[in-house]
Amino acid sequence: SFPKRMIVTVMIFVACTASFMLRVHMSINLLAMIQPTVSNNSFIITNSTVAISSNQEHSNETFTKDDNHIVPTLAVPDYGPRYDWKQNIQSHILGAYFYGYLLTSLPAGPLAERYGPQRLIGYSFLLCAIVTALFPLLAAIDVWCVIAGRFMIGFLSGFVYPTLHNVISRWIPPNEKSKAVACIAGGSTFGTVITWPFAGLLTEHFGWVYAFYVPALLSALVGVIWFWLIADSPSDHKTITKEERDLIEASFGSTVSKAKAKPPLGKVVKSIPFAALVLSHYSSFWGLNFFVTQAPKFINEVLGFNLTNAGFLSSLPYLARMFSGFFFGIIGDGLRRNETMTVTALRKSFIVFSHFLPGAFLIALPFIAQNPIVTVSCIIACLGFNGASTITNLVNAQDLAPNFAATLYGMMNFLATTAGFLAPMTVAFFTSEKNTMDEWKYVFLLTAGFYIVSGIFFIAFGSGKVQKWNEIKQQPAAVSAEPEVLSVKL
Repeated sequence: SFPKRMIVTVMIFVACTASFMLRVHMSINLLAMIQPTVSNNSFIITNSTVAISSNQEHSNETFTKDDNHIVPTLAVPDYGPRYDWKQNIQSHILGAYFYGYLLTSLPAGPLAERYGPQRLIGYSFLLCAIVTALFPLLAAIDVWCVIAGRFMIGFLSGFVYPTLHNVISRWIPPNEKSKAVACIAGGSTFGTVITWPFAGLLTEHFGWVYAFYVPALLSALVGVIWFWLIADSPSDHKTITKEERDLIEASFGSTVSKAKAKPPLGKVVKSIPFAALVLSHYSSFWGLNFFVTQAPKFINEVLGFNLTNAGFLSSLPYLARMFSGFFFGIIGDGLRRNETMTVTALRKSFIVFSHFLPGAFLIALPFIAQNPIVTVSCIIACLGFNGASTITNLVNAQDLAPNFAATLYGMMNFLATTAGFLAPMTVAFFTSEKNTMDEWKYVFLLTAGFYIVSGIFFIAFGSGKVQKWNEIKQQPAAVSAEPEVLSVKL
């Protein structure tokens, strides 16, 4: 039969794709939900990288507003009700996801390690499906209901990524983990890339309400399939063969325990190798969030590309990162399987690709930016080489503490998520007066510095060895006390 660990790997990719679909589709759906900014022959949603054009005349059109803030227009495509949500309200809608996400990133790991990953992920997708399907109703009630719904989606989604690392620690042998971690990064990127055109097509042909209903249906389907195919561990799976179960369990040796234990948080936060991992993960996540949130703005406003007509350009860096992540993952697993180098040497050597080369491209970018195509190529190369993070910072938690990999990743993810807020603030700080390459070069150099400094720190203090605090001490069996035998001298 098809190996169950391969099914687990595929489901990790599917879960990440679905999770990111739920994360990013709202930014596209807002285009058809809000009152457009009107120009002569087109309307453009100025807060987004996507624009919707119309050939109808707008010059003599008027907009009417009722008590529910629904703004019907005769000149724009009829995708459903439109709401008069200002820029600050839209930012609250999009930002609410991350506030909810932060709350569950930390407890997700310990919960998965104690109660198992199957129900945590399965119920997360099923509940996300219900909330997503309710968005048309929430929008009709009040905008703050929409904000609350996005907060709840983020709250539920925060469980997914740390818990998936727990799945990997239980199911995937050490010499196959890089490919499984690549599925996490690849699924996230794939979900981002396909959601933009998918949500647009649903909105254009059926209306924006279906851009909520269809993702809700897909989320529910992923939850049902997850319950059907995935178990907490190989020993809990009903149809796995004895040979595969023994192979998986034997590959872990004594590093993975079946006993439950609280994570040794005191020892974790004092661990220098974990500190090196957190720093490298944060810089990698900073770079990713910087490009996800700010690259379209830079390409459009500084380089002068029209993203409406060349929208595919903004997806190329993400696609490069996805494919390179799988490529580096295969290389990493092959090197580990053949025992070409130690795990520590493997992690440190590929920091050159995941951190140093992206830093080098960002340092060079402001000085070779006369040609827009060359500039975009630098951005693609930067994220492309950062795909090597699948065998550096993204998998290193599995090396340090297989028993507590979910907890470690939850802590890393909690801290790294702050980059989603701080990166845009940094860009706003440097470009508050002007918005040219002279201002953006400081942002690129700062990001390059994060990459390089964290890479140096990881090479100096990082490790691929299982840490002593990974051990779970088995409770000794209670010894029954025998009654004392008294001798009586007669």
